[in-house]
Amino acid sequence: MMLTEKIWKIAVALIIIMPLFVDMGCRKQAKCGCDGDVLFELDKEPASVYFSETNAYFSPNLNPYATYYFCNPEEMYPKMAEYKSGDLLLVSGRVFWECNYLYSSSNYSYQTYYKVYMIYVTEITSDLYGKK
Repeated sequence: MMLTEKIWKIAVALIIIMPLFVDMGCRKQAKCGCDGDVLFELDKEPASVYFSETNAYFSPNLNPYATYYFCNPEEMYPKMAEYKSGDLLLVSGRVFWECNYLYSSSNYSYQTYYKVYMIYVTEITSDLYGKK
């Protein structure tokens, strides 16, 4: 009788203590911002680009529920200056989470379709599709 009680107490203690030592498979959250973890890359994504000398952003034509803010607007401004703000351009670059969006969206229990990203643009060109 004493042996089964000791085994029972040890089993209960192990059930309580074991989760502390077992990896629960928690994923690392991606680092946000322009120096964070790259989520994916865009390659000549058609988008309406809006810009000034110090700020630039776009929404892809195929995904109006996403906004991409440039990490390097001053660097890309000379290339964009030959176009008008709002023109359809092809954008390539590395994409990161935008920090304010990432932190605020983690506080909600529902999934949102609207996404906000940062992009380090490597190339921006005119979209000549359908033009002569």
